[in-house]
Amino acid sequence: MNRSDFQQLSDVRLQESKTLLAAGFPDGAYYLAGYAVECALKACIAKRTREYDFPDKTLVIESYTHSLKDLLRLAVAKSEWEGDVAVNPALDRNWVILLTWSETSRYETGKSPQQAADLIGAIEDPNGGILPWVRQRW
Repeated sequence: MNRSDFQQLSDVRLQESKTLLAAGFPDGAYYLAGYAVECALKACIAKRTREYDFPDKTLVIESYTHSLKDLLRLAVAKSEWEGDVAVNPALDRNWVILLTWSETSRYETGKSPQQAADLIGAIEDPNGGILPWVRQRW
């Protein structure tokens, strides 16, 4: 997988998520929405890799995770995130909603349509959504 693959996969997973929600499948919608952000953050990490450079072992090992919190830490500088959150508190509110997601969501049932819609909203909100913010950095 390369950066472009992760970017495309992020976009596809978000669209699939919205399609599933509209079709009445909130559990799948919820899972795929979070996965869209995971892919977007991995695109940011891939951007840090320079062609022909030997990759940093720690970065490589730590990148093989589904933890959005860890991926954010690897994708952007902490000071950049904190500065943007200070300017736009909606970004932090949406991040808190997003952190309810984990890769184990794929095994869970019982998500309401509202829970899935809230997660998708936090991800794509044009005024502080996680995905618009990440796309500026990938």
